[in-house]
Amino acid sequence: MSSEPGISPRGTLFVVSAPSGTGKTTLCKRIVDIFPNLRQSVSFTTRAMRPGERDGVDYFFVSPQTFADMVAAKAFAEWAEVHGNRYGTAIKTLEDWRNAGCDVLLDIDIQGAAQLRKTYDQGVFVFILPPDLVELRRRLEGRGTDAPEVIERRIANARREIPECVHYDYLIVNDDFEQALNRLTSIITAEGCRTARMLPTLAKTFDLFR
Repeated sequence: MSSEPGISPRGTLFVVSAPSGTGKTTLCKRIVDIFPNLRQSVSFTTRAMRPGERDGVDYFFVSPQTFADMVAAKAFAEWAEVHGNRYGTAIKTLEDWRNAGCDVLLDIDIQGAAQLRKTYDQGVFVFILPPDLVELRRRLEGRGTDAPEVIERRIANARREIPECVHYDYLIVNDDFEQALNRLTSIITAEGCRTARMLPTLAKTFDLFR
């Protein structure tokens, strides 16, 4: 039996983007507990570590010079500057997991997603939206971590980011968290049932390509 061209058992790349304060990070943390084969990519960043965060778990916290060296070495699948700090996803992280057959979840901004869309054309892109900008402001203020001018900048960025949702495969409005989580779960489940993703497993069982 010969293998079918273009069929590969490599893992699927799931890219999730959203304006700050929409609940994206919490959704991503919950979804990896639901799917045993889903791995969340840990980004590199130049921003300072926040209370409760752990290096290598929440982010790899590196100096601006280390980040610049990685950019020069073309070590990133994508990178971007967001709110004055740099964030990037290492190519090696994605490829090691995908080659092992694991699905990979990326929690990244629209700039990084746009870069990945050019190189990972079989990736699945999901955009999380707030119910509206009034609710988004309420959530940002409720966090109690940002100064008023920072909140205003995040709202302004949200106005710029939200129109980019038209370039994504799926849209989820995070009005009710559990409902949003169920929708994200449904998307990942459905994508796992796509013919092209099922064939590597089923081809040998049913001798599909003899």
